[in-house]
Amino acid sequence: MKRSTFLILSIAGVYGAVLHAAAWSVNNFLMTGPKAYLTYSSSVAAGAHSGMEECKFQFGWERWNCPESALQLSTHNRLRSATRETSFVHAISSAGVMYTLTRNCSLGDFESCGCDDSRNGRVGGRGWVWGGCSDNVEFGERISKLFVDALETGHDTRALINLHNNEVGRLAVKATMKRACKCHGVSGSCSIQTCWLQLAEFREIGNYLKIKYDQAHKLEMDKRRMRAGNSADSRGATAETFHHVHATELVFLEDSPDYCTRNASLGHHGTEGRECLQTGKNLSQWEKRSCRRLCTECGLRVEERRTEVVASCNCKFHWCCTVRCEQCRQLVAKHFCARRDTAATAPNHIRRRNRGHKR
Repeated sequence: MKRSTFLILSIAGVYGAVLHAAAWSVNNFLMTGPKAYLTYSSSVAAGAHSGMEECKFQFGWERWNCPESALQLSTHNRLRSATRETSFVHAISSAGVMYTLTRNCSLGDFESCGCDDSRNGRVGGRGWVWGGCSDNVEFGERISKLFVDALETGHDTRALINLHNNEVGRLAVKATMKRACKCHGVSGSCSIQTCWLQLAEFREIGNYLKIKYDQAHKLEMDKRRMRAGNSADSRGATAETFHHVHATELVFLEDSPDYCTRNASLGHHGTEGRECLQTGKNLSQWEKRSCRRLCTECGLRVEERRTEVVASCNCKFHWCCTVRCEQCRQLVAKHFCARRDTAATAPNHIRRRNRGHKR
């Protein structure tokens, strides 16, 4: 397969200022190359979309909440970013593409792909042997590289960081795979088991990469050598830095901006108007602190709004076989971040500028 076969992601039209930054939309894909690869394009689009949806879930109650403009893959150096958040976006979208391709392969959607039976018949451990139909992650990995990695055509540090984080996402799919087994033996004695590998739920991959995000490593580069562009000196500096980076470790180059405030040119909306959680069942400590994190610490106040919600209620089962419900309306209290008076916001705004990495 030719290296030049790649996916061109269309420019998102959500934010006018972001148009020139070439932020890409996962819903609009255009691929060039031989027709043989067109059969995978819908899976690649679906995989990238699932990756971004998982990103939104993982960061739903944080200052940076994975906006649509998160994937800035422009070749324009002044507009490219390599922050901690960008590292997660590359990893989760790459994982989503590989995951969907692998799953669709297992479902029989592709004529050119089948189960991975390369280990079948081998002894895997005490009391079990490899068998069954393992998910073909090698196929998913190979095809996803053709689409995702081909977007990085440069050889600068940011391109290498993006390629590295893409690989972290693919390794996450492999690292979270589960062993499934079937018992064999007289009268269900399970004296021997046949086992195979299958994909974990994608939420588990998202949780795995979120931990990697929290542990991401900032690369300290020689700025003078980096400015040398694609020279031998610049490539040498990059090679030296990556020599000490583990393959499963997310890396970034730049500190995160202030996500409290709006920055239209970067596609950051700020936290004003964001919903936060104060009450509710089964909330985690992280969710319970969301109003403080999104509102108070960003110089905003928490505003309670009464919202009318329509939901199904008084559901009854009718023979046979339907469930009929009434539509009930109720007022629900929700909390949002709202602007304070200018005088009140100044001290908090100054204090939070140098707090370092805040999500």
